[in-house]
Amino acid sequence: MTSLSALLLGAMLTLAGPAMAQDGPQRLPAVTLSLGMHKISAEVAQTPDERTIGLMHRSSMGASQGMLFVFEQAGQQCFWMKNTLLPLAIAFVADDGTIVNIDEMKPQTLDSHCSTKPVRFVLEMNSRWFDKRGIKAGAKLSGQPFKP
Repeated sequence: MTSLSALLLGAMLTLAGPAMAQDGPQRLPAVTLSLGMHKISAEVAQTPDERTIGLMHRSSMGASQGMLFVFEQAGQQCFWMKNTLLPLAIAFVADDGTIVNIDEMKPQTLDSHCSTKPVRFVLEMNSRWFDKRGIKAGAKLSGQPFKP
């Protein structure tokens, strides 16, 4: 390979960024959250790239594991399931940890699932996780990211 070819290839890879490099699931640092008597280990997606990738390309997730998406400011947050292999439940969460609304999402769809109020936090868990535990809007998460 000539030095010019190597330089061009390097520039293409740099410009392509994470989209080109992402061929498997990402793994992020986790926090422990509580929801009543239930403990959750939630990976934290806080950069735009981490939030974009989310739980894409995962073939399984533990029963008490999930992903917490953290946004810089409150707004209507909307999610879809492109390249996401697992059916998921999604909870839109206020700054104090109160669940605003919950929805179920089907894998590999572009259906939009949105918060009913402006929020900064979104928690994804395995499908029906909230329903199986009788957790509804108004329930309160606790843990490091949520203000008392």
